[in-house]
Amino acid sequence: MKYLSTRGHADRKQFCEILLEGLAPDGGLYLPETYPQVDAATLEKWRAIYRDSGYADLAFEVLSLYIDDIPAADLKALCRKTYTEEVFGTKEIVPLRQLEPGLYLEALSNGPTLAFKDMAMQLLGNLFEYELARRGEELNILGATSGDTGSAAEYAMRGKQGVRVFMTSPQGRMSPFQQAQMFSLQDANIHNIAIEGVFDDCQDIVKAVSSDLDFKRKYKIGTVNSINWARLLAQVVYYFAGYFQATQASTGSARTEVQKVRFTVPSGNFGNVCAGHVARMMGLPVDKLVVATNENDVLDEFFRTGVYRVRASADTHETSSPSMDISKASNFERFVFDLLGRDAARVADLFGAQLSTQGRFDLSGDTTFQSAARHYGFASGKSTHADRLQTIRDTFARFGTMIDTHTADGLKVAREHLSAGVPMIVLETALPIKFAATIEEALGQLPPRPARFEGIEALPKRVQLMPADAAAVKAYIASHVD
Repeated sequence: MKYLSTRGHADRKQFCEILLEGLAPDGGLYLPETYPQVDAATLEKWRAIYRDSGYADLAFEVLSLYIDDIPAADLKALCRKTYTEEVFGTKEIVPLRQLEPGLYLEALSNGPTLAFKDMAMQLLGNLFEYELARRGEELNILGATSGDTGSAAEYAMRGKQGVRVFMTSPQGRMSPFQQAQMFSLQDANIHNIAIEGVFDDCQDIVKAVSSDLDFKRKYKIGTVNSINWARLLAQVVYYFAGYFQATQASTGSARTEVQKVRFTVPSGNFGNVCAGHVARMMGLPVDKLVVATNENDVLDEFFRTGVYRVRASADTHETSSPSMDISKASNFERFVFDLLGRDAARVADLFGAQLSTQGRFDLSGDTTFQSAARHYGFASGKSTHADRLQTIRDTFARFGTMIDTHTADGLKVAREHLSAGVPMIVLETALPIKFAATIEEALGQLPPRPARFEGIEALPKRVQLMPADAAAVKAYIASHVD
């Protein structure tokens, strides 16, 4: 399996090369040359593997289609090391909970940092350590977080041999719990950098540093954001696991035809739902992928109108679902690459020249967009603060289930896209404790807190405040690399 850049860079690389690289040299994102195809017989084989052997072995089946430069026995061992009941709390790893007939929550937040990012980041930490040991090298990870990526990456990488983490985050834009999870870590290989700006400023810094090829090579810069294909690939697995649980529950042992499902995914950076797109491209029977946004509705606007319009930092709203306070969806480029028939030159123009000069591009009149958009089965919707408060209240009152603010956005939008006879799976993104103030506003009570996080907000903080300046971040990295 070889990988190409969405912007046309000539080199074709193997998995372990792009694992450590992040962005392609031309600023594009890596995708496989082709998506491996999964037929009905393979789906049923994987269903049995998930049921009988567990999530780790299902992960191996999916990942092995994309990774041929790690021996199969080693890859299976890495999956089994990562996805354990001890770490994720249940045998299913991502258990499905039925709220009402045909409507499910897929629990993705049982990992070490209580957010779905753990599902990929725990594997990524083990992959990095494995590959760096094989090469006898080190890696300096530069990341950007709007809330959950940072803590998931830091908890996955703390103590890993050969790895340092430099994580940027928007100053004052995360919940107190999210900040405490990151800033309280005292590990020598973890560096937190609070940027005076919004998440998009942090993301721009990561891209700017990754695009400086001399600096990137000299200081061995890698990424853990979902621009890294390995992280997105790991997320593909839970779409298959969710599908197997929902269709088993809805059709039992008397399946005579392939059952389709829908997924609704709270999304700001398009990484989580892009993994669903990859699963669908492989052959997972997905009827629709529904993108749920908050007030920062760049993605909803695109799927409704065909216009992708990036907002300036000043126009990026600070909301009660802060992990989606994003106006530049990095992974969106991967989908547009497929949408436009993998026309790399056109993608380079759209995401390079047009966005940098106009801050937008318009595909509304493009016949390729109009036909392909229908083919790929995307839909969208948005949710506001009032919506998420009401959804949190309703879900707790009717089902006794407490959900976080981002999952509430997803559930609100999912209800607008239900279809009789088609299971709808809403991807849970985090546990409610991460956004306690809004939960208390909605329900008049604080959410439960795992014992290991008691008093975390009061712990000493270790963080460096910096301006939104890539040069300053580069200087900081250079001064902290031995």
